[in-house]
Amino acid sequence: MAPPEPPQRIGFTAAESTPRFPHDPKPPSGAPNVLAIVLDDTGFAHLGSFGSDIDTPNLNAVAARGARFNRFHVTSLCSPTRAAFFTGRNHHAVGMGFLADIPLAYPGYTARLPKSAAALPRILRDHGYSTLAVGKWHLTPRWQRSAAGPFDTWPLGVGFERHYGFLQGDANHWAPNLVCDNHYVEAPRRPEEGYHLSEDLADQAIRMVRDQQQGAPGKPFFLYFALGAMHSPHHVAPEWVEPYRGMFDGGWDAWRRDTFARQVEGGIVPPGTILTERPEWVRGWDELSAEERRMHARQQEVFAGFLTHTDAQIGRLLASLDATGLLENTLVMVFSDNGASAEGGKEGSVNEHRFTAHQRDSVAENLAAYDDWGGFSTYNHYSWAWAWAGNTPHKLWKRYTWLGGTRTPLIVQWPGHVAEPGGIRPQFTHVIDLMPTILSAVGIEAPETVDGVAQQLVDGTSLRRVLEEPETGEVHRTQYFEMLGSRSIYHDGWKATTNHISTGVLDEEELAIGSRNFEEDRWELFDLSQDFSEAVDRGEEDPERLRHMTELWSSEAGLNHVLPISDGMLDRFGGLIPPTWPAGASQTYLPGTGPVHDESVPLLWGGFLMTAEIESVGTETLGVVCAMGDWFGGYALFVVDGLAHFTFARAADALALRDNTVMEAGRRTVAVSYRFGHDGGPGEMALSIDGRRADAIVVEGMLPLALQHGGAGLRLGFDSGFPVSPLYQPPAVFSGTVHFVKIEALGGGGHSPAEEVRTALHSD
Repeated sequence: MAPPEPPQRIGFTAAESTPRFPHDPKPPSGAPNVLAIVLDDTGFAHLGSFGSDIDTPNLNAVAARGARFNRFHVTSLCSPTRAAFFTGRNHHAVGMGFLADIPLAYPGYTARLPKSAAALPRILRDHGYSTLAVGKWHLTPRWQRSAAGPFDTWPLGVGFERHYGFLQGDANHWAPNLVCDNHYVEAPRRPEEGYHLSEDLADQAIRMVRDQQQGAPGKPFFLYFALGAMHSPHHVAPEWVEPYRGMFDGGWDAWRRDTFARQVEGGIVPPGTILTERPEWVRGWDELSAEERRMHARQQEVFAGFLTHTDAQIGRLLASLDATGLLENTLVMVFSDNGASAEGGKEGSVNEHRFTAHQRDSVAENLAAYDDWGGFSTYNHYSWAWAWAGNTPHKLWKRYTWLGGTRTPLIVQWPGHVAEPGGIRPQFTHVIDLMPTILSAVGIEAPETVDGVAQQLVDGTSLRRVLEEPETGEVHRTQYFEMLGSRSIYHDGWKATTNHISTGVLDEEELAIGSRNFEEDRWELFDLSQDFSEAVDRGEEDPERLRHMTELWSSEAGLNHVLPISDGMLDRFGGLIPPTWPAGASQTYLPGTGPVHDESVPLLWGGFLMTAEIESVGTETLGVVCAMGDWFGGYALFVVDGLAHFTFARAADALALRDNTVMEAGRRTVAVSYRFGHDGGPGEMALSIDGRRADAIVVEGMLPLALQHGGAGLRLGFDSGFPVSPLYQPPAVFSGTVHFVKIEALGGGGHSPAEEVRTALHSD
């Protein structure tokens, strides 16, 4: 047999052998670094450069070197504002009409940024930028936040190359639920070792930029620095609070008047501005008892210390950029995602999860935590009256499209490009204007297609000319607003706003005055060119303009997928997008993994059976078998001195079971069950060891739908952060062996869809 023919070799010509260097994208020469600093729940009047007497020296310095916009607007809620910032489009137009926690099968509410609206980090990355995100995200829809993803809605999926922070809308600043890139991680230190989230975020941001610059000197970067502050819980060490002791004893009415006077004197608000009145359903300071005043003053003291601490972390980041020469070519933008938050209700809250669980807060219970307010034992929020004051001189607060919810501070610093540094820009602007401003500063156009997908028109308008030429006329003529049924429209200096009251916050549902029926909503009309604070209703004297404005709102709503509107999502819950891979009614978990996200664990509120197979070492057995959450809301199966315990911490109490017999050495089966009572009566929770009934208790009321606003992770064989029970201290590594834990949801009972909305709102 003849040997096989050798394979044919492909020859190369001399021309084909010439080196062909890859073309890596580079931004235009001189393109600036971009730093976006996003504050949470920070009102128009909270920063020193906007009239506050709270100490914010680092942000004041940014304002002195840049420009303050006193007519800057956002959407009045977190996820929608962030979506608008990243895309330059209206929030409903990119599927973020509400929070990412409630994805609905309606175009304006999918909670998924569409491929037709490529996000700013993706565009900048495609033009040669390094893209870094640190802090709060809150743009990943529910059921996509587990360790399995999918990750296309996580920061790295929308164009960032690095991310460190948290995915949900809320975080415990002492013990957060952290993510690094595409996986969950433990905090680098424990609370008692001095950990604080804001400090950690600043550390990570500084390190990311240094790593990036040392790896690619001179390469421009986009750093998105989104703090968890000033969102509740207002966590801060006592030394930051102490300088404010006694400072707010005069109360919110006096503080608001004094702040307004500073705003007028400093030109933050124009002459002739009216200080809007306190809502009649919000108590005046002089209506409070001495003990109530003491407690409410403490709430604002802690908030002020928290803000000054936050400013210090921003200062550390800016100082690092300055020390390395980067700040001179960095465009810095500072803004808040919405007005100050009133989710603390009329009394404020020692544990904001209580409000979600229909547990009313009381002055007495708040006072019991007075000395540790803002510390490890609190998940604190201030009274809605302080939120109202923080939005001086405007009406209401976050979630409403009155100016108190939508008008927030904006500071822009860009060395060499801001005329009259320290000045004020009075032009009407909106968060959708920031993305085109950044692209203009970089020197690139918004792409027409990305990955072959035609891009939606950008709704925003660049503010670059406004920065460089302060006398520039209005660049943003028309803007609609809608959030939870609250609606307004701006056009050529006029604004029309409804009096609609939304659902979801218990005290507002009971006390707020306004319309709760869309058919009965009243539109009011305001001439913002003369009426800065939206104080004087002109509707009766100019009905034709009011009619035109409401028709314009309807037109804009149709164009942007706002309809159908709802004030609580209840009538649209049939459109709730379910998980593609649901946790199901039964799951078995093995040790040796990262924390299992709570959305991957069967829901326990309707009844459950939890079974753990462990190896006991007898009287020496101790540690955590499994735990999720902490003493603010969570559960743990653990062993102390050979005795099995189970604790379920609710927002207002803790359900505790204990075996009084020392566990024998060897393989043991430990089980906990919870079942509803007959005919809606009290339920029963029981603990058993190898089938022996060890303890049982009667359970009044419901278990919570969600354990933690900021999410929680199930851990096997140890715990992290704060404990569920003070009987153990994390990490509390189990001294025996955990073979597996099986959790079965038994069903029964029922939370209404309203609970979903209330939980989502309090997590934002």
